[in-house]
This record gives sequence, structure tokens and C-alpha cells, in this order.
Amino acid sequence: MYNYSSFVPDWPVPANVKSIQTTRKGGCSAGPYRGFNLALHVGDEPEIVAKNRQQLPHFQHIHWLEQVHGVKTLLVEAAPLSLTQADGSYTFAPTQVCAVMTADCLPILLSNRNGDFVAALHCGWRGLAAGIIKHQLQQLALPNEGMLAWLGPAIGPAAFEVGSEVKQAFLQKSTQFETAFNVKSGEKFNADLYKIAKIQLNQLGVMDIFSQHECTYQQADKYFSYRRDGQTGRQASLIWLDKKA
Repeated sequence: MYNYSSFVPDWPVPANVKSIQTTRKGGCSAGPYRGFNLALHVGDEPEIVAKNRQQLPHFQHIHWLEQVHGVKTLLVEAAPLSLTQADGSYTFAPTQVCAVMTADCLPILLSNRNGDFVAALHCGWRGLAAGIIKHQLQQLALPNEGMLAWLGPAIGPAAFEVGSEVKQAFLQKSTQFETAFNVKSGEKFNADLYKIAKIQLNQLGVMDIFSQHECTYQQADKYFSYRRDGQTGRQASLIWLDKKA
């Protein structure tokens, strides 16, 4: 049995909503994937990744995705999905685990104060610019005012350097995003994924947003980071519904 390190997100969800955030600590992967790597697509040995995944709660019911930096999110209801290209999943069914893998992109977990549903989104800058959050909320067709959002570990604004084209992609949508970009030098900016996501959530009427604001790039002992290491593993953000008593 291999151990792994994770923590429970700090947000005021109902008791039937369960979530965990994994770290790179523990596990049985080696080399550039050292630790608790959960991704099959990065070059790690498939049997080692399988051993790591089997440590997770309800591992038979986790819906792993082939993430492509888009806006597609899938409704999951029963048996685990075959590997499908999407950047999020959501469910109204108990014990079905929505999961996204990250190594700098921003994971977002969603639920509401009634515990009616859960969702997990993989949000790089491309997905945010394309409107993945809005797309997911439209699919849910529930009042946005009762939503709760948790923003997981991602590359922080001090480490995330982007070009002017990234800034313009957001400013074309709203001048509110100006505050999420700080000039670094010339046409280079430091971008704040957390602030971008919060602005978008607020614009959609979601005001209850929670986060520990941990930077994956700056914590090499705790998190995988693609920008820092290139070839590396992935941590995961998982959320599911327990059966209500």
C-alpha cells in the first residue's frame, strides 16, 4: 500500500459534498514524476499511475478526462466515462467522482448551498478566455446566486508570465480584467489566474468564492508544475456527493 498526501478544501459546502485536493507527496512514481502522479499522458509508467489512482476514495467511480484546454464539460451519471476529451465534469448523482488534473492550470470545484450537484473544471488561461465557467453554469441551469466555488492550487501571479496577446484576449471581453495583469517588461505581463476566475464568477453572479491561493510553481516539494519542470506529473482535484441521510 502506498501512501499519499492530500487535504480537504476549506469552503462551507453541505455535509453531503466531499472534496479533496491531492499533492505530489507520497505515491510511487519516480524520476520527473516523483511522488503521487495521477496522469497517464505525461510519460509515467501506466501501471504505476494505476497504483497511485487506486489509493483515492471511490477510485472505481472517478471520471478521468483527456483535458484539451477547451470549454466542454460532461454530465456523469453512472459508470465511469471512457477517456473523453473535455475540461470538466459535473454530476447530480451520489458517489460519482468528478476530477481534473493540473500542474499550474487552475482547478475550480463547484457546488451549491443545497448540495444538489458537484462539478470540477480545468481552467488554463485558454479555457477561461473561451468561457468554460459560463458554459458550465449554463449547463447546470441552477440559480448562480446559490453557487459555491473553490479555487485550487495553481501557478501564482508572481510566476505566471504571459504575452500581450493573452491580456488582450481578456480585455476584449471586459476592461475589468486589466487588474489581473501587471507589466513585467515590454510586452510581457504577470497574469493572475485567481483574479481572472473571480472576476468571471462575480460577473456571472457567483459571489461565494474560496481559495488557499497556493502557487504550484513556488512549492516544488508539494506540487507538480509544468512551467517550472517541463516533464512532470499532475495532481488532482476531486469532488463528489455522498448519499444524503
